[in-house]
Amino acid sequence: MSVPHKKVYGLIGFPLTHSFSMNYFNNMFESENIDAEYVNFAIPEIDALKNVLSDNPNLAGLNVTIPYKEQVIPYMDEMDDEAALIGAVNVIKIIRGKNGDIRLKGFNSDAMGFQNSIAPLINAKRNRALILGTGGASKAVNRALINLGVEPVYVSRTPADGQLSYADLTPEVMASHKVIVNCTPLGMYPNVDRCPDIPYDLLTPEHLCYDLIYNPDVTTFMKKSRANGAEVKNGLEMLLLQAFESWNIWNS
Repeated sequence: MSVPHKKVYGLIGFPLTHSFSMNYFNNMFESENIDAEYVNFAIPEIDALKNVLSDNPNLAGLNVTIPYKEQVIPYMDEMDDEAALIGAVNVIKIIRGKNGDIRLKGFNSDAMGFQNSIAPLINAKRNRALILGTGGASKAVNRALINLGVEPVYVSRTPADGQLSYADLTPEVMASHKVIVNCTPLGMYPNVDRCPDIPYDLLTPEHLCYDLIYNPDVTTFMKKSRANGAEVKNGLEMLLLQAFESWNIWNS
């Protein structure tokens, strides 16, 4: 009787120096006596996903991070409704057939993680939001804010129709948008001195400035926002909530 091989889970992205997931999941596996391992796969281009799958026959699930949350979609055989609506994938369930074939199903746990993390901080005055950045994570944030009844608008260095540029952040815009979410990598370790170019002096105690970054704990964006009276929060709780949801998806 053969011994079943240890299940493997992992993270694809590039680079992965900022990743929290590997330690989180491996500590969970150890503490709960789960015979599994979580591995980082730093792939310089998304096409290398094929090699990750072929080289790891015991791979049961993947998380997806920057810059592949949108690029990975064409590789999916199936999409969860929410992930399809958002247009970004950060969880892949690997479904293995008896004849060795595999199917990939894409999910998005970012939206639920962010929504549950920010919900207690939303109030009647915080009914409009500026989303800084337009990548895969920002799409999940956009969806979550709409679910909470908050009206979001994207802010980009190269704005498309319906989006704002950083130069558009006038006193009127800043006064009417009391929630600001940083979905850019500006300020992430090791480039901790960087931050989005917003008029921090226009922030007030009525503003909530939420940074998806969790390394460092307090980013330059958060420091400058707090110095002007705003409430701040980092992305660690969102990360924990989405990691828990990832595990539920892989084991459903």
